[in-house]
Amino acid sequence: MNGEPAENFWRGLRRWCPWLDTPGVLKAVVLLNALTFLLLAMVPAYREMLELSPEAVRRGEVWRLATYIFIPQTTDWFWAVFYLLFMWFLADALETAWGPLRLNAFYLLGMAGCTVAAFFFGGSSYNTFLNLSLFFAFATLAPDHKVYLFFVLRLKIKYIAWVFAGFMLLQFAVIPLPGKMAMLACLANYLVFFVPGFVRDARTRRSNTVRLEKFRSQTPESVHRCRVCGRTEITHPDADFRVAADGEEYCTEHLPGRG
Repeated sequence: MNGEPAENFWRGLRRWCPWLDTPGVLKAVVLLNALTFLLLAMVPAYREMLELSPEAVRRGEVWRLATYIFIPQTTDWFWAVFYLLFMWFLADALETAWGPLRLNAFYLLGMAGCTVAAFFFGGSSYNTFLNLSLFFAFATLAPDHKVYLFFVLRLKIKYIAWVFAGFMLLQFAVIPLPGKMAMLACLANYLVFFVPGFVRDARTRRSNTVRLEKFRSQTPESVHRCRVCGRTEITHPDADFRVAADGEEYCTEHLPGRG
């Protein structure tokens, strides 16, 4: 979402929805993830009350439309700490890169996509896909940023993102159509924010390639070329060329036996 039309859109959104420009929202979500992890460690039964269940929402339990984002991705203490620290890092990095308005709009659009997936296509991995969209967003914005994998192996984040994307494509290929639609809906925020840029960049590269090929096709090829210095009648119109006894062509400056 770049360019002058996009900037006009963001200025209008900031004017009509100033609350979206609130900083630290995603960090607050991470903190609530930590508190929810502690709560579920003490009373696991509360998890069912927080999950995104369309049937329960229809019965009036509307809080589920938001509380599912607070459910941590793991019940293991070690991985919970790792997960929360990494999510805090993503929240800080994306807010620095985008500003709170874009980040909050990205996250809210992701939540809307997860809600659509839950009500129309089924499934249960809404929180996972929502967090993956944040990860893919950062990997797209800063592909060469290096992170430690399992605290040992230091890799550029784009390589880790490609591995996750590969697994997701394999899953996408084998799951039934409702599952495919649910996955696309859950990742709608990433698709809306980045796919237009990918398409625009691809068109630009193709246009540049076509122009380069056209330029090369219109550039005349040289007839004379000095074997020593590579001069041609095109690069040096005033140069004079001779064929020596060895059958090779030289400019007069490098003609063998000259002088």
